[in-house]
Amino acid sequence: MTRTTVTKGSGNVFRDLGFSEEKCAELILKSNLLQALQKTIKDRGWKQVEAATQLGIDQAKVSKLLAGQMAGFSIERLVNFLSLLGQDVEVTVRKAPRGRRLGTVRARTTRKSDKVAG
Repeated sequence: MTRTTVTKGSGNVFRDLGFSEEKCAELILKSNLLQALQKTIKDRGWKQVEAATQLGIDQAKVSKLLAGQMAGFSIERLVNFLSLLGQDVEVTVRKAPRGRRLGTVRARTTRKSDKVAG
């Protein structure tokens, strides 16, 4: 039997793939925005053509988005797409805790149970 070596990840797949900290931050944010966009389209039960109409892009670009292809889509553009679909996008900036030289980038989507009535 062949033994396989397993290396524990850092918790950041992009860092583990060798991207710079700056690029990791961008990719984390983009991937989370993309996941929120994919979820919104899926939850609405839209076909790619319907999503394309709502986003003002062609069906081929929606296909790329749904396939997880981030290339060619800026953070600004993904935020705009979410806004067009009636989603609020919130960014919070705060000082990193003592002892940590670099800040971190995190993104999360709000589940229905996390929403505050108002």
